[in-house]
Amino acid sequence: MSAFFRLAPALLLAALLLAGWEAYCRLAEVPALILPPPSGVLRALLTERESLGRHALSTLQVTALGFSLSIAFAFATSLALHFVPWLQRGLMPLLVASQTIPLVALAPLMILWFGFGLLPKVLLVILVTFFPILLSLLSGYRAAEAAHLDLLASMGAGQWARFRRVRLPSARASFFTGLRISATYAIVATIFAEYAGARSGIGIFILTAKNSFRADLVLAGVVASALLTLGLLALIALVQRLTARRFRMDVTHAGA
Repeated sequence: MSAFFRLAPALLLAALLLAGWEAYCRLAEVPALILPPPSGVLRALLTERESLGRHALSTLQVTALGFSLSIAFAFATSLALHFVPWLQRGLMPLLVASQTIPLVALAPLMILWFGFGLLPKVLLVILVTFFPILLSLLSGYRAAEAAHLDLLASMGAGQWARFRRVRLPSARASFFTGLRISATYAIVATIFAEYAGARSGIGIFILTAKNSFRADLVLAGVVASALLTLGLLALIALVQRLTARRFRMDVTHAGA
């Protein structure tokens, strides 16, 4: 019930915006070709639900694979950068510079280099989502309590033991923050890759609708993209909640 009350203001505001949008389209008699009302978008969603569902599933599969690999690569890289300080000093500027490359330029390059298959889309998702996760992990490692580290060092614990019992649990909150930030980019990166070259996906659905001058279907694709992103964020929140007890126990044990 508390979750409902937290969401109530956002739901109310969204309902008011949709009602205002619907009223404007009807009262001003805006052509559906230019701006369809929410009821028209909902109608398009229901009419094309099977086609949109297939495209959304394709997008979700690419996103899930790319995002999972991104998390694994970010964690492995964070370990290397944490335990080898000179590597962090040399590599971090290059990683920061990589984030200045526009997504709209990366997508066609990935297609040009790796073709129209799964690989370029997965690589684009990894490139876009990798850095926030890496940065959040490194920040979390540095935020570890010095008292806990000193206590374990005085007990003869090695560098890896201190990392596993103190630094890794301390990075939990920032890690999930990085995951949420990256999740908002993951679906968008996949759709951009689909725009550049793909056979299926929400990007192809939107592109086809645009070429057919179907604004209602374009907005239906946008709604599907938003729902996938919200679903991914909800899954991350669920995992964070389910793992809270174990990490809390680890921190307590580390300081005992």
